[in-house]
This record gives sequence, structure tokens and C-alpha cells, in this order.
Amino acid sequence: MFSENSKKSGCIEVICGSMFSGKTEELIRRLRRAQFAKQKIATFKPTLDKRYSELDVVSHDSHSISCTPIKSPSRMLQVDPSVEVVGIDEAQFFDDSIIEVVQELANRGVRVIIAGLDTDYLGKPFGPMPGLLAIAEDVQKVHAICVRCGALANHSHRLSESKKLVVLGEKDIYEPLCRDCYNKALRED
Repeated sequence: MFSENSKKSGCIEVICGSMFSGKTEELIRRLRRAQFAKQKIATFKPTLDKRYSELDVVSHDSHSISCTPIKSPSRMLQVDPSVEVVGIDEAQFFDDSIIEVVQELANRGVRVIIAGLDTDYLGKPFGPMPGLLAIAEDVQKVHAICVRCGALANHSHRLSESKKLVVLGEKDIYEPLCRDCYNKALRED
């Protein structure tokens, strides 16, 4: 039973998977449920993600929730003390300092919900995501459907020739593939 003095327990939840797997959709769903429960939320995304909107987190199927674009994860530590739930989209684009930031928020009693790509277009762990997965109390890996064979897809195959690690794009630049189709595509590239 809670008393006035008891501190609520924070937690870290990570939603990960490939492009087009529904990560952002699931983040928005969880944040909307928190709002419905009258919990105060704050949502953040990296400033470089301007694909659909500068001031909203937007899923591929056009669901959205307002957010604060930030350059540095440390900005999240300035949230109002009344905030109970923090949502973070595209976490793979932040530096490793996000790991300490979300730990601090959870230690303050905040529920932190993070969405991000777990691997890059080369199939390698992406940015701070491995560290976030390691410290999370809850991890949900979501999958797209392979556009070539219909199996569960867990790879984001880049269709463009760019070798840059970060290339923002949609279906014109990426396609979700299963392991077999991804390996075949790499041999073809």
C-alpha cells in the first residue's frame, strides 16, 4: 500500500526492431494509454528526425503525438518533476549518454519508454541501443513483414548506394527483410 512518503518505482521499457515494424506506433500507443490514465507525459526525439514533422513523433501510418526535439539526451533531465512517463523515439540516433539519462529518470520514479532500431542497415547493433536493451526492465522486439517472401522481417535493407550510417528515409530507401532475404540482398549488392 502506498503512503504519501513512498517513492514510486520507475522503469525502462524498450521497443526495438527493423524499419516498418511498428516501433513508433507502439510507443505512441503506450503514451496514449498513459494519457488516458491521466498521467503526465513528455516525449522526445532527436532534432535530426524531421521526416514527417519537426514537433511530433509520427508513425509510418500517420499516428502522431507532440514532442520536444532535442540534440542532447541531457535535455530530458530538465523535465518537469510532475512528469510520470517519458517517451523517446529514434533512440539509436542519440549518443551513449542516453543510457545514463534514462537510468537517472527511472531512478527518479519515471516510466521511460524508448523506441529505436536495434540494428543498422549493415545488421550491426545500432548506437546506444545494446546498452539500453541491457538495462531495460521490459524489452519488446517487434517485426515487420519481409517484402520479398512474407516471413517475419528483422533487418532494414538499404536500397540506396550511400555508405553513411545515418540516412533518413522511407520505403524509397529501405525495405524490411527476413534473415534469408537480407543475406541474399547483401550478396546481390
